[in-house]
Amino acid sequence: MTARPPDPAARGQRRRALLLVNRHAGRGDASLADAEEVLRAAGMAVETLAFRKKHPIPEAIRSRAREVDCVIVGGGDGTLHTAAAAVLESGLPLGILPLGTVNDLARTLGIDTDPVSAVQVIAAGAVRRLDLGEVNGHLFWNVASIGPGPELAENVPTPLKAWLGPLAYAVASVGLLRRLRPFAADLIHAGRHEHVRSLQVSVGNGRRHGGGMTVAATAEPDDGLLHVYSLELRHWWRLPFLLPALRRGDQANWRGVRSFACGDLRISTREPMPVIADGAPAATTPATFRVRPQAVTVYTPETRGTS
Repeated sequence: MTARPPDPAARGQRRRALLLVNRHAGRGDASLADAEEVLRAAGMAVETLAFRKKHPIPEAIRSRAREVDCVIVGGGDGTLHTAAAAVLESGLPLGILPLGTVNDLARTLGIDTDPVSAVQVIAAGAVRRLDLGEVNGHLFWNVASIGPGPELAENVPTPLKAWLGPLAYAVASVGLLRRLRPFAADLIHAGRHEHVRSLQVSVGNGRRHGGGMTVAATAEPDDGLLHVYSLELRHWWRLPFLLPALRRGDQANWRGVRSFACGDLRISTREPMPVIADGAPAATTPATFRVRPQAVTVYTPETRGTS
Protein backbone atom coordinates (compact mmCIF):
# COMPACT_ATOMS: atom_id res chain seq x y z
CA MET A 1 0.00 0.00 0.00
CA THR A 2 1.08 3.60 -0.55
CA ALA A 3 1.41 6.03 2.32
CA ARG A 4 3.11 9.31 3.15
CA PRO A 5 6.09 9.75 5.49
CA PRO A 6 6.18 12.64 7.98
CA ASP A 7 6.61 15.85 5.99
CA PRO A 8 9.36 18.22 7.20
CA ALA A 9 7.27 21.05 5.73
CA ALA A 10 4.79 20.52 8.53
CA ARG A 11 7.60 21.57 10.88
CA GLY A 12 8.40 24.64 8.80
CA GLN A 13 11.36 22.93 7.12
CA ARG A 14 12.18 22.02 3.53
CA ARG A 15 12.61 18.38 2.59
CA ARG A 16 16.34 17.82 2.11
CA ALA A 17 17.12 15.48 -0.79
CA LEU A 18 20.48 13.93 -1.59
CA LEU A 19 20.56 13.10 -5.31
CA LEU A 20 23.29 10.59 -6.21
CA VAL A 21 23.91 9.96 -9.91
CA ASN A 22 25.90 7.18 -11.55
CA ARG A 23 27.21 8.83 -14.72
CA HIS A 24 28.33 5.42 -16.00
CA ALA A 25 24.74 4.14 -16.17
CA GLY A 26 23.06 3.78 -19.56
CA ARG A 27 21.66 7.34 -19.55
CA GLY A 28 23.69 8.61 -16.63
CA ASP A 29 25.12 11.50 -18.60
CA ALA A 30 21.68 13.01 -19.32
CA SER A 31 21.01 16.56 -18.13
CA LEU A 32 19.03 16.59 -14.88
CA ALA A 33 18.52 20.35 -14.64
CA ASP A 34 14.78 20.16 -15.36
CA ALA A 35 14.33 17.28 -12.90
CA GLU A 36 16.16 19.19 -10.17
CA GLU A 37 13.99 22.24 -10.82
CA VAL A 38 10.83 20.13 -10.36
CA LEU A 39 12.07 19.03 -6.95
CA ARG A 40 12.97 22.55 -5.89
CA ALA A 41 9.60 23.86 -7.09
CA ALA A 42 8.02 21.26 -4.80
CA GLY A 43 9.81 22.84 -1.84
CA MET A 44 12.77 20.47 -1.65
CA ALA A 45 16.39 21.43 -1.02
CA VAL A 46 18.42 19.31 -3.45
CA GLU A 47 22.11 18.49 -3.31
CA THR A 48 23.41 16.58 -6.33
CA LEU A 49 26.55 14.44 -6.32
CA ALA A 50 27.60 12.72 -9.56
CA PHE A 51 30.04 9.81 -9.77
CA ARG A 52 31.75 8.13 -12.71
CA LYS A 53 30.98 4.73 -11.17
CA LYS A 54 28.28 3.39 -8.89
CA HIS A 55 30.56 2.12 -6.13
CA PRO A 56 30.98 5.40 -4.13
CA ILE A 57 27.18 5.77 -3.80
CA PRO A 58 26.68 3.48 -0.75
CA GLU A 59 29.29 5.35 1.26
CA ALA A 60 27.75 8.68 0.26
CA ILE A 61 24.41 7.46 1.63
CA ARG A 62 25.95 6.25 4.89
CA SER A 63 27.99 9.38 5.46
CA ARG A 64 25.13 11.80 4.79
CA ALA A 65 22.16 9.85 6.17
CA ARG A 66 21.70 12.06 9.25
CA GLU A 67 21.78 15.27 7.21
CA VAL A 68 18.96 14.61 4.73
CA ASP A 69 15.31 13.52 4.68
CA CYS A 70 15.49 11.30 1.59
CA VAL A 71 17.97 9.90 -0.88
CA ILE A 72 17.47 9.74 -4.65
CA VAL A 73 19.54 7.28 -6.67
CA GLY A 74 20.03 7.96 -10.38
CA GLY A 75 21.14 4.91 -12.33
CA GLY A 76 20.01 1.46 -13.37
CA ASP A 77 19.23 -1.74 -11.51
CA GLY A 78 22.93 -2.36 -10.89
CA THR A 79 23.26 1.03 -9.21
CA LEU A 80 20.21 0.39 -7.04
CA HIS A 81 21.56 -3.06 -6.20
CA THR A 82 24.82 -1.56 -4.96
CA ALA A 83 22.91 0.95 -2.82
CA ALA A 84 20.42 -1.52 -1.26
CA ALA A 85 22.29 -2.22 1.98
CA ALA A 86 23.06 1.46 2.59
CA VAL A 87 19.43 2.44 1.96
CA LEU A 88 18.29 -0.24 4.40
CA GLU A 89 20.75 0.92 7.07
CA SER A 90 19.84 4.59 6.65
CA GLY A 91 16.09 4.13 7.07
CA LEU A 92 15.61 6.98 4.57
CA PRO A 93 12.89 7.01 1.91
CA LEU A 94 14.37 6.16 -1.49
CA GLY A 95 13.59 7.99 -4.71
CA ILE A 96 14.34 6.16 -7.95
CA LEU A 97 15.60 8.08 -10.99
CA PRO A 98 15.79 5.39 -13.71
CA LEU A 99 18.84 6.09 -15.84
CA GLY A 100 19.86 2.52 -16.68
CA THR A 101 19.39 0.29 -19.71
CA VAL A 102 16.43 -1.81 -18.58
CA ASN A 103 15.30 -0.39 -15.20
CA ASP A 104 13.44 -3.49 -14.02
CA LEU A 105 12.64 -2.13 -10.54
CA ALA A 106 11.24 1.10 -11.95
CA ARG A 107 9.12 -0.89 -14.42
CA THR A 108 7.78 -3.02 -11.59
CA LEU A 109 6.76 0.09 -9.64
CA GLY A 110 5.33 1.97 -12.62
CA ILE A 111 7.96 4.74 -12.48
CA ASP A 112 8.49 6.43 -15.85
CA THR A 113 12.03 6.49 -17.24
CA ASP A 114 11.69 10.18 -18.17
CA PRO A 115 13.66 12.02 -15.44
CA VAL A 116 11.07 14.76 -14.99
CA SER A 117 8.21 12.27 -14.67
CA ALA A 118 10.26 10.17 -12.27
CA VAL A 119 11.02 13.05 -9.89
CA GLN A 120 7.37 14.17 -9.98
CA VAL A 121 6.66 10.88 -8.19
CA ILE A 122 9.17 11.86 -5.49
CA ALA A 123 7.78 15.39 -5.24
CA ALA A 124 4.25 13.99 -4.74
CA GLY A 125 5.52 12.18 -1.63
CA ALA A 126 3.58 8.89 -1.74
CA VAL A 127 5.64 5.93 -0.49
CA ARG A 128 5.42 2.16 -0.44
CA ARG A 129 7.18 -0.28 1.89
CA LEU A 130 9.04 -2.82 -0.25
CA ASP A 131 10.56 -6.19 0.51
CA LEU A 132 14.20 -7.00 -0.14
CA GLY A 133 15.48 -10.40 -1.17
CA GLU A 134 18.60 -11.85 0.40
CA VAL A 135 20.97 -14.60 -0.73
CA ASN A 136 23.77 -15.67 1.61
CA GLY A 137 23.44 -12.29 3.34
CA HIS A 138 23.59 -10.32 0.05
CA LEU A 139 20.56 -8.09 -0.65
CA PHE A 140 18.73 -7.80 -3.97
CA TRP A 141 15.65 -6.01 -5.33
CA ASN A 142 14.51 -8.02 -8.34
CA VAL A 143 15.77 -11.52 -9.08
CA ALA A 144 18.69 -13.78 -8.21
CA SER A 145 19.43 -16.57 -10.70
CA ILE A 146 21.56 -19.65 -11.19
CA GLY A 147 22.14 -20.79 -14.76
CA PRO A 148 22.34 -19.00 -18.13
CA GLY A 149 20.81 -15.78 -16.79
CA PRO A 150 23.91 -15.10 -14.66
CA GLU A 151 26.26 -15.98 -17.52
CA LEU A 152 24.30 -13.76 -19.87
CA ALA A 153 24.32 -10.82 -17.44
CA GLU A 154 28.06 -11.09 -16.98
CA ASN A 155 28.92 -11.31 -20.68
CA VAL A 156 26.76 -8.67 -22.38
CA PRO A 157 29.29 -5.96 -23.34
CA THR A 158 28.52 -2.49 -21.97
CA PRO A 159 28.81 -0.85 -25.44
CA LEU A 160 26.27 -3.37 -26.79
CA LYS A 161 23.84 -2.53 -23.96
CA ALA A 162 24.30 1.18 -24.60
CA TRP A 163 23.65 0.71 -28.33
CA LEU A 164 20.75 -1.78 -28.30
CA GLY A 165 19.28 -1.37 -24.81
CA PRO A 166 17.23 -4.42 -23.67
CA LEU A 167 17.62 -5.99 -27.15
CA ALA A 168 21.30 -6.54 -26.30
CA TYR A 169 20.34 -9.43 -24.01
CA ALA A 170 18.40 -11.12 -26.79
CA VAL A 171 21.30 -10.76 -29.22
CA ALA A 172 23.79 -12.13 -26.70
CA SER A 173 21.50 -15.03 -25.80
CA VAL A 174 21.63 -16.53 -29.32
CA GLY A 175 25.12 -17.91 -28.84
CA LEU A 176 24.47 -18.81 -25.23
CA LEU A 177 21.46 -21.04 -26.02
CA ARG A 178 23.64 -23.44 -28.00
CA ARG A 179 25.86 -24.03 -24.97
CA LEU A 180 23.09 -24.66 -22.46
CA ARG A 181 23.45 -27.77 -20.34
CA PRO A 182 21.14 -28.74 -17.47
CA PHE A 183 22.61 -28.90 -14.00
CA ALA A 184 21.49 -30.92 -10.97
CA ALA A 185 20.22 -28.99 -7.98
CA ASP A 186 18.46 -29.65 -4.70
CA LEU A 187 15.71 -27.21 -3.72
CA ILE A 188 14.64 -27.19 -0.08
CA HIS A 189 11.63 -25.08 0.92
CA ALA A 190 8.62 -25.34 3.23
CA GLY A 191 9.78 -28.75 4.48
CA ARG A 192 10.06 -30.13 0.94
CA HIS A 193 13.22 -31.46 -0.72
CA GLU A 194 13.11 -31.52 -4.52
CA HIS A 195 15.91 -32.82 -6.73
CA VAL A 196 15.82 -31.22 -10.18
CA ARG A 197 17.76 -30.95 -13.41
CA SER A 198 17.42 -27.37 -14.52
CA LEU A 199 18.64 -24.96 -17.17
CA GLN A 200 18.05 -22.05 -14.82
CA VAL A 201 16.60 -21.40 -11.38
CA SER A 202 15.38 -17.85 -10.75
CA VAL A 203 14.35 -16.53 -7.33
CA GLY A 204 12.34 -13.32 -7.54
CA ASN A 205 11.63 -10.69 -4.93
CA GLY A 206 10.09 -8.23 -7.39
CA ARG A 207 8.22 -8.81 -10.64
CA ARG A 208 10.45 -7.79 -13.57
CA HIS A 209 13.93 -8.99 -14.46
CA GLY A 210 16.26 -9.47 -17.40
CA GLY A 211 15.01 -6.50 -19.41
CA GLY A 212 11.41 -7.63 -19.91
CA MET A 213 11.04 -11.04 -18.25
CA THR A 214 8.43 -11.53 -15.52
CA VAL A 215 9.18 -13.81 -12.59
CA ALA A 216 5.46 -14.40 -11.94
CA ALA A 217 2.36 -12.55 -13.09
CA THR A 218 1.09 -12.29 -9.50
CA ALA A 219 4.41 -11.28 -7.89
CA GLU A 220 4.49 -8.01 -5.96
CA PRO A 221 7.56 -6.42 -4.38
CA ASP A 222 5.75 -6.14 -1.05
CA ASP A 223 3.96 -9.51 -0.80
CA GLY A 224 6.45 -11.04 1.66
CA LEU A 225 7.24 -13.93 -0.70
CA LEU A 226 9.98 -15.23 -2.97
CA HIS A 227 8.65 -16.33 -6.36
CA VAL A 228 10.70 -19.16 -7.86
CA TYR A 229 10.78 -20.82 -11.25
CA SER A 230 13.03 -23.59 -12.51
CA LEU A 231 13.38 -24.28 -16.24
CA GLU A 232 13.45 -28.06 -16.50
CA LEU A 233 13.00 -28.39 -20.26
CA ARG A 234 14.49 -31.51 -21.78
CA HIS A 235 15.78 -29.72 -24.87
CA TRP A 236 17.31 -26.23 -25.05
CA TRP A 237 15.64 -25.50 -28.40
CA ARG A 238 12.25 -25.36 -26.63
CA LEU A 239 13.39 -22.30 -24.66
CA PRO A 240 12.74 -19.72 -27.43
CA PHE A 241 9.11 -20.94 -27.60
CA LEU A 242 8.84 -20.32 -23.85
CA LEU A 243 10.03 -16.71 -24.08
CA PRO A 244 6.55 -15.16 -24.59
CA ALA A 245 5.35 -16.89 -21.42
CA LEU A 246 8.43 -15.69 -19.55
CA ARG A 247 7.62 -12.13 -20.59
CA ARG A 248 4.00 -12.47 -19.40
CA GLY A 249 4.92 -14.32 -16.21
CA ASP A 250 2.70 -17.37 -16.86
CA GLN A 251 5.52 -19.86 -17.46
CA ALA A 252 4.10 -22.01 -14.63
CA ASN A 253 1.53 -23.27 -17.16
CA TRP A 254 4.26 -24.87 -19.28
CA ARG A 255 5.29 -28.47 -18.96
CA GLY A 256 8.88 -28.54 -17.84
CA VAL A 257 8.66 -25.42 -15.68
CA ARG A 258 8.53 -25.75 -11.90
CA SER A 259 7.05 -22.70 -10.17
CA PHE A 260 6.25 -21.92 -6.55
CA ALA A 261 6.30 -19.18 -3.90
CA CYS A 262 7.97 -19.46 -0.51
CA GLY A 263 9.40 -17.45 2.36
CA ASP A 264 12.86 -19.04 2.27
CA LEU A 265 14.74 -21.46 0.05
CA ARG A 266 18.04 -23.33 -0.01
CA ILE A 267 19.66 -24.38 -3.29
CA SER A 268 22.65 -26.69 -3.45
CA THR A 269 24.50 -28.01 -6.50
CA ARG A 270 27.16 -30.68 -6.98
CA GLU A 271 29.80 -28.07 -7.80
CA PRO A 272 29.67 -24.43 -6.64
CA MET A 273 27.77 -22.29 -9.14
CA PRO A 274 27.54 -18.49 -9.28
CA VAL A 275 24.42 -16.66 -8.17
CA ILE A 276 23.78 -13.37 -9.98
CA ALA A 277 21.41 -10.90 -8.30
CA ASP A 278 20.11 -7.84 -10.14
CA GLY A 279 22.77 -8.47 -12.78
CA ALA A 280 25.69 -8.53 -10.32
CA PRO A 281 27.69 -11.45 -8.80
CA ALA A 282 26.27 -12.03 -5.33
CA ALA A 283 27.08 -15.52 -4.03
CA THR A 284 27.83 -19.12 -4.95
CA THR A 285 25.93 -22.29 -4.16
CA PRO A 286 25.02 -23.63 -1.71
CA ALA A 287 22.78 -20.58 -1.45
CA THR A 288 20.18 -19.69 1.16
CA PHE A 289 17.49 -17.23 0.09
CA ARG A 290 15.05 -15.36 2.27
CA VAL A 291 12.82 -12.31 2.07
CA ARG A 292 13.00 -9.25 4.31
CA PRO A 293 9.37 -8.07 4.39
CA GLN A 294 8.69 -4.34 4.00
CA ALA A 295 12.33 -3.54 4.66
CA VAL A 296 12.66 -0.21 2.82
CA THR A 297 10.52 2.83 1.99
CA VAL A 298 10.37 3.86 -1.67
CA TYR A 299 8.59 6.75 -3.40
CA THR A 300 6.08 5.28 -5.85
CA PRO A 301 3.15 6.52 -7.94
CA GLU A 302 -0.16 6.87 -6.09
CA THR A 303 -1.61 4.29 -8.47
CA ARG A 304 0.33 1.06 -8.84
CA GLY A 305 1.50 0.10 -12.28
CA THR A 306 3.74 -2.54 -13.82
CA SER A 307 4.58 -1.56 -17.37
